[in-house]
Amino acid sequence: MNDLSEKQKMLAGLEYFPSNKEMHAERMHAKTQCHLFNQLEPKDYKQGMKLLKALFGSCHNFWIEPQFYCDYGYNIHIGKNFYANHNVVILDAAPVTFGDDVLLAPSVLISTATHPKDPQKRKKGMETASPITIGNGVWIGMGAKILPGVNIGENAIIGAGAVVTKDVAENTTVAGVPATVIDNKNNQRD
Repeated sequence: MNDLSEKQKMLAGLEYFPSNKEMHAERMHAKTQCHLFNQLEPKDYKQGMKLLKALFGSCHNFWIEPQFYCDYGYNIHIGKNFYANHNVVILDAAPVTFGDDVLLAPSVLISTATHPKDPQKRKKGMETASPITIGNGVWIGMGAKILPGVNIGENAIIGAGAVVTKDVAENTTVAGVPATVIDNKNNQRD
């Protein structure tokens, strides 16, 4: 494991130091692209989508409102008909994968990165990252927070202000801190 670069460790889900030169340069590139996007005039939306498309790992048709921020960009994978409202933040040290027809309300925070419980490792600046997957047809409400390693099933709804700490089943609505199930269409008959 010692021959792996910090980026390779990050992508493998191992502990890594995010402040090395290569990763710092990649974050600065992504932050510069986000800054350029966030400063565009509203009439220049096509240019803004091109900036973000070049930053993301993969994407189809999407629309993102400014202000938008991410750490790397290349770990973001977006399906068809994606929409993100104002002030969305995606901390993508690990892959963040969105299915088709996903809606993000204003001020949604999605973070794959976390810090070790060991205070000595935290003091050294170590991190880990776990992928997040968001299925087709998901709606994430205003101010919701999605934590590392979470998978959200198809057609789920995440209530405004929810803090999602564990997986959400398809066709389920969750809300609260931490998020708990408030409605589950999987157990109902039509």
